[in-house]
Amino acid sequence: MGKDKYLQEADVVLIGAGIMSATLGTLLKELQPNLTIEIFERLDVAAAESSDAWNNAGTGHSAFCELNYTPEKEDGSVEISKAVKIAESFEVSKEFWAYLVQHNIVKHPNTFIRSIPHMSFVWGEKNVSYLKTRYEALTKNHLFEGMQYSENNNEIRKWVPLIMDGRNEGDQVAATRMDIGTDVNFGALTKSMFDYLKQQPGVHFHLNHDVKDLERTKDGKRWDITVKNMTTKRKRDIKAKFVFIGAGGGSLPLLEKSDIPEGKGFGGFPVSGQWLKCTNPDIIEKHNEKVYGKASVGAPPMSVPHLDTRMIDGKKALLFGPYAGFSTKFLKNGSYLDLPLSIKVNNIRPMLAAGFHNMPLTKYLIEQVRQSPEDRLDALKEYFPEAKMEDWELEIAGQRVQVIKKDPKEGGVLEFGTEVVSAADGSIAALLGASPGASTAVSIMLSLIERCFKNEVAGDWSVKLREMIPSYGIPLSKNKELALQTRERTSELLGLKQAQPVLA
Repeated sequence: MGKDKYLQEADVVLIGAGIMSATLGTLLKELQPNLTIEIFERLDVAAAESSDAWNNAGTGHSAFCELNYTPEKEDGSVEISKAVKIAESFEVSKEFWAYLVQHNIVKHPNTFIRSIPHMSFVWGEKNVSYLKTRYEALTKNHLFEGMQYSENNNEIRKWVPLIMDGRNEGDQVAATRMDIGTDVNFGALTKSMFDYLKQQPGVHFHLNHDVKDLERTKDGKRWDITVKNMTTKRKRDIKAKFVFIGAGGGSLPLLEKSDIPEGKGFGGFPVSGQWLKCTNPDIIEKHNEKVYGKASVGAPPMSVPHLDTRMIDGKKALLFGPYAGFSTKFLKNGSYLDLPLSIKVNNIRPMLAAGFHNMPLTKYLIEQVRQSPEDRLDALKEYFPEAKMEDWELEIAGQRVQVIKKDPKEGGVLEFGTEVVSAADGSIAALLGASPGASTAVSIMLSLIERCFKNEVAGDWSVKLREMIPSYGIPLSKNKELALQTRERTSELLGLKQAQPVLA
């Protein structure tokens, strides 16, 4: 449909052209093909913020290697519940993506997903002990079947020579490895889904359109949305029965404008990031894994260090980072006034309380901002001992806005995850937060649909949901046979490496 065509009233308005809106729009259009959908993106291209390949970690967060999802408890044991939930959610995402490929909605899976081993790597007695405990805890669940563990320097060198070459033979190190890990280009996937949606009747897709305001209509049954065409500078209003605010860091200001009671008290804390990008093709070719380490004390989850092989726009890349920073912008292409303008009477107390309780984070961000190129190289050398400055250049990554919410005990807490905020009547929903975000987009949007379209899900939609997500309603983390069948089927449809049993 042409970009210049508008509806005065739509069933659904999606704000932001990222992975979340693309996922929700595609799900809804498959569930009810006659829905009218208007999509608004303020930039001139889809997936240019958090969904863009350079702005997104792209790991295919399945909790195989991300140590921040498995915190160590005071008694030395490891909490794995979040990791299990994320691993389960990623399997659900793969189910939906397999459906997209199977029905030719996305043409070629290799344009957005491919197999690549996921590894965790640590050094030092305490960290080695932690990683072993983590491995033993995770492998009790079938979703982590096939994970390998080693403290043998020679074996780890065979897995990742870049990381081991130049390291002292006596260094105490440990690593885990999952061969069925993936690399996901969420930017490419997002654009593919929008390309499909734009071809569907009743769908209009608008770039360079900024949503300036939204409020309930007088009858309380719809939303009146004011949109500005950034090219012509003209404003127009559109009415919608349902609104999804999936604008990444731009979601919080729009949620505040909606004035729904459920949105009161939320704040946002922006964290920026940078990568070191390898420019030496010989080095890029030597590394074929995603290797995650332990974050520094006080670091936000998006700052877990990793030496990361990526496939971006058909070309292999090698990144290290991210290095955290601070900016008052909520979006990479945002305004420095985003943070101060987001402070309202109803959220100032939670924001101040969260700041007080997160002084280590503040200290960490100050240290990161003050880093020199030599400091960044030293951090890289912990994972790649033979790294040289001339082989790397700095790349600006995306902005993430961590959620601050009210807490009866603390006054306000900083949440390092995603949060769906919706009105009681299900007419509007907003997605706040960051990691694991894109990788669990399908589960998040299914939960949103269940919350905001209760009657439809209880009726005809349930059959279609099970067609798209065969495991729908059944927790894969508790059903080994179904989980392994699901993984085998989706791997075949997506062209991914099949799981192989590891001999004891």
